[in-house]
Amino acid sequence: MVQTPLQSISLEEFLALPETQPASEYIRGEIVQKPMPKGKHSLIQGEFIVSVNGTFKRPQIALALPELRCTFGGSSIVPDVAVFTWDRIPKDETGEIANTFNAAPDWTIEILSPDQSSTKVIRNILHCLQYGCAMGWLIDPEDRSVVAYPAGQQAMFFDRSEQAICVPDFARDWQLTVGELFGWLQV
Repeated sequence: MVQTPLQSISLEEFLALPETQPASEYIRGEIVQKPMPKGKHSLIQGEFIVSVNGTFKRPQIALALPELRCTFGGSSIVPDVAVFTWDRIPKDETGEIANTFNAAPDWTIEILSPDQSSTKVIRNILHCLQYGCAMGWLIDPEDRSVVAYPAGQQAMFFDRSEQAICVPDFARDWQLTVGELFGWLQV
């Protein structure tokens, strides 16, 4: 991650800046640029979105979105995957999905990149949980593990192939095992 040593910049000033590639986040008054996703990260992210949307989009239960800027609680973060329950998806005046999301996702998923600090990623997950997120996941492709952070509960560690990873209540009819998740890496 690249931190920009700017003199005191407000959230409003940050949001007025042009977007960067990869995305920059505004956390605790600092601008932090996310690392460029690598192959394993990208594949897990894409397959996760396809799986979640394949199950929850048509019945209008939830929607998974990649790299969506979410601004709330004095920060502006870009989770690798943000899942919003259907009733919380902001809409514009035409009834289409809005461009601006000023709320924490219901489920935030972060996929650790090799050159990324797990502490900074966990901080984003905890920020989401503090502002109403039901569940956070930290996926580590190198370690083949997932740490799930259910709101108001102790974090849970999943690293055995047959383990079903816990999900938020709205997704309780959907199951994903550690083996299935990391099986997506086979091409």
